[in-house]
Amino acid sequence: MKTNPLDVLRRRFGLVLHGVALFLLTLCGGSFAGAASAPVVVIAVTGAIGPASADFIVRSLGRAADDHAQLAVLELDTPGGLDLSMRSIIKAILASPVPVAAFIGPSGARAASAGTYIVYASHIAAMAPGTNLGAATPIQIGTGGGDAMPGTGASAASAVAAQSTESRKQVHDAAAYIRGLAQMRGRNADWAERAVREAVSLSASEALAQHVIDLTAADVPDLLARLDGRRVHTLSGDHVLATKGAAIITLQPDWRSRFLATITDPSVALILIMIGMYGLFFEFANPGFMLPGVAGAICLLIGLFALQLLPISFVGLGLIVLGIGFLVAEMFLPTFGTLGIGGIVAFAIGALMLIDTDVPGFGIPVGVVAGIVIVTALFIFSVSTFALRARRRPVVSGAEAMLGTVGVMLDAQGDDAGWATVHGERWRVRSAESQALPARGARVRVTARHGLTLTVEPLNGERQ
Repeated sequence: MKTNPLDVLRRRFGLVLHGVALFLLTLCGGSFAGAASAPVVVIAVTGAIGPASADFIVRSLGRAADDHAQLAVLELDTPGGLDLSMRSIIKAILASPVPVAAFIGPSGARAASAGTYIVYASHIAAMAPGTNLGAATPIQIGTGGGDAMPGTGASAASAVAAQSTESRKQVHDAAAYIRGLAQMRGRNADWAERAVREAVSLSASEALAQHVIDLTAADVPDLLARLDGRRVHTLSGDHVLATKGAAIITLQPDWRSRFLATITDPSVALILIMIGMYGLFFEFANPGFMLPGVAGAICLLIGLFALQLLPISFVGLGLIVLGIGFLVAEMFLPTFGTLGIGGIVAFAIGALMLIDTDVPGFGIPVGVVAGIVIVTALFIFSVSTFALRARRRPVVSGAEAMLGTVGVMLDAQGDDAGWATVHGERWRVRSAESQALPARGARVRVTARHGLTLTVEPLNGERQ
């Protein structure tokens, strides 16, 4: 039987097409398998939003992008936090190539104030039953007419007007910011603005009904199951989530985040400043001791680094420095407690004014201030008491220590010059007021010293 060359060519071409199709299917299958196996990163955020939590979240989102995660979940439970820290987190969310889901959970958690902004900025917003969000009005000590200090005359009225203007500016800015986030994510912008202007809050079911969030879920696994197949748009393009059964990677704060959280605690920062100042003072008072200077410099630098991350009042910081200066001066100047009491008052007021915000978790407790003041006062007044007692003691060294000392004559070289033993040492002596020196063995009292010569007089009129 004769083979048709055209049929052979067709069969070969068909085999090639079949192989190409199998190859493409293999590639697509591998891609789908890779998408399904992409992990989900869970970032637990508890407590007040501050420099430490902002650093942790920003670095965690960067790690999620590096690990090619398909979703990053911010599990929120926060009363709010600092504006600068919140904005740095939101910038990281908006720039993240990985979709970010803000999940307020577990049940009983909340996302108040700064947490509400973070929820609105996230690509996906979800809540667990029994949670709430809202109350996003900016808060700061000294703002608002109701918090104005009482006064009289035009100066008080102008102060109230200035504070009221500043408060309105902050509220308008915050309202515009959260409205822009709501419009970007297609969520309820009117309620977002009410959360800022009227400090209103919503439960999970109410937030879902008013289109403030996208869905509710019992926990993170339930959230991932509900998000499976959802399409999310980020700066890197559209993403179709395959989160059902995906591997979960939970990120915990590392040593850097824990260290930053410790030193940015206002109470710890204040104590570090105190230790630093006193350490340097002791080093300057006792040069060469080294340990107080080294420890003081390290503590002072760490404390100042923490303060520059926190919203501080420079008036409060100035009062703290002034108070410490007064307390140190009390140890050297005979003010009978005037400088010491003034220093304690200045330090206490400065410590209470130091943190210039009313955000929960960033104030200095009155008990901490009282404890530091009491310990400092006891230390300073103890040192002052020892110094005062030392001043009242008789001089035991130097030229003044020789005055009034009793010696014994060795011999006289004429009427007004000779030698005597004083403190077991041989001294050249001369008589006072041109008097004759007593004979050998007589006791004399030192009345003056001129170089290596002592002026003496007979003791109790002893003379031979």
